[in-house]
Amino acid sequence: MAVAEPELSNIAIAEALEELGDLYELDGAIVHRVLAYRAAAKAVREASVSVAALAREGRAGELPGIGKTLQEKILTLLQTGTIPAAERLRAQFPPGLVAITRLPGLGAKRARLLHSAPRILLPRAIETGEALIAGLKELAADGTHIQLAGSARRRADSSKDIDLIATSTQPATLAKSLGKLEQIERVSSAGKAGARARTHSGIGVDLRIAAPGQLGNLLQHFTGSGPHNAALRESAVRRGLHVSEYGILDDADGATHTYTSEREVYEHLGLAYIEPELRENRGELEAARTGALPELISLEDIRGDLHSHTIASDGHNTIEEMALAARQRGYEYLAITDHSASHGFGNDVSPEQLRRQIELVREADARIEGIELLAGSEVNILPDGSLDYEDELLGELDWVIASVHTSFGMGEQAMTERMITAIEHPLVRAIAHPTGRLIERREPYAVDLDAVFAAAARTGTLLEINANPDRRDLSDVNARAAARAGVTIVIDSDAHRTGTLANMRWGVATARRAWLAREDVANTRPWPELERLRKRSRPPSS
Repeated sequence: MAVAEPELSNIAIAEALEELGDLYELDGAIVHRVLAYRAAAKAVREASVSVAALAREGRAGELPGIGKTLQEKILTLLQTGTIPAAERLRAQFPPGLVAITRLPGLGAKRARLLHSAPRILLPRAIETGEALIAGLKELAADGTHIQLAGSARRRADSSKDIDLIATSTQPATLAKSLGKLEQIERVSSAGKAGARARTHSGIGVDLRIAAPGQLGNLLQHFTGSGPHNAALRESAVRRGLHVSEYGILDDADGATHTYTSEREVYEHLGLAYIEPELRENRGELEAARTGALPELISLEDIRGDLHSHTIASDGHNTIEEMALAARQRGYEYLAITDHSASHGFGNDVSPEQLRRQIELVREADARIEGIELLAGSEVNILPDGSLDYEDELLGELDWVIASVHTSFGMGEQAMTERMITAIEHPLVRAIAHPTGRLIERREPYAVDLDAVFAAAARTGTLLEINANPDRRDLSDVNARAAARAGVTIVIDSDAHRTGTLANMRWGVATARRAWLAREDVANTRPWPELERLRKRSRPPSS
């Protein structure tokens, strides 16, 4: 004899209604609907009889706040174990987001903001995008083109989601293929124009598909940025042209012109080709009209790395291992710059240890052919702007790069004076990660960057674009401002192991977004030339 399934308890029904209310709030529903579900959940929880029994008898409406619609939802829950509206809404949000709404002081409104704004750093965005592209290509018909677009193609610091564009003769089949990839948790829509999906790690994916002849138009449009495209459309309209992902509609002949390359799109609009990294509406359209776009620096222009760490401080490889890895990358020189005595996080190098480190670097330099090793240090800038090694010891080094690692909470004036004092030190060649930011994790400390840039330009002190993808500091905007102020930039990996020497690519991406050419960057020069770029004399005290 079959045993009947037990009825859902009042608590279980109340929890289902509460979740539905939370989901509606996350979805931005009007407050009255949200409050209605919460009131109904309260009534069910406090009911003295079985609400399941009432619902099966069509009498759940006897409870306060429960009308015909909720009676039907409760009955559906009893019959199927779920509420379809909840299933639909639940699919729109990452697992666990509803639970987050119940954390003290958070709530659905802030959780919705967190859901709409979380971003992933560029390396992860590219890695995820490339994996999806590889998977789609295995399933796609011959002749299909798939490419990364959006903020990741522009090499922005971070991305909200992954934008892919594709051209195919079988667009509907390609769109459905997205859901077959192992990285994809669910697909919310799929059709001839593309598909939207979410990965198991919660990253949104937007795939747009067009005919092969529209590749240039599609790629230009979905690379963005929004402000760049808006300015482009506004400029085009004044010439009787209308730009979209479908092509360029010309009022003169009523024809829509499509192109297989972005370069043709920009040429039709009377513009030189604009590299993706520049498409932020920061003057690139005017520069493209007047022939004033820079020839951007490339990764191949970098001839050495002037900020790296070994096991002497918090690195993971020896001097020799770092040297061989740098040589493998084609570098002509590498500065070994382990942390100084007051780094503040352990694994630092005492003055006695630094003297021994200098000897070890010199020995490795003599032993290893094909690369010049520089004995250096990443010296901590103390709160008063002084350095934590004596000048006599610093004078024995080939390279001194100074940085702030402590006392981030100083006021702007004090921090600015601290930085300028270090910049004016005659032995400091460069300032590392000058604003202290960690992307999506820590805001820059308060400092007057205009004053810092002026001091660096006056003294000939280099300012770093730290290529660690968590930092990218100076940022693109700040690096461009620094270069305009007459500062020479150095791009460093800040590598703590052989593998992270490859971080240089993210620093170069930042430099490209900053409109920098190879002549703006110190380490595009050979070491003998760079060595001759000695600092100008420290000005006398006023």
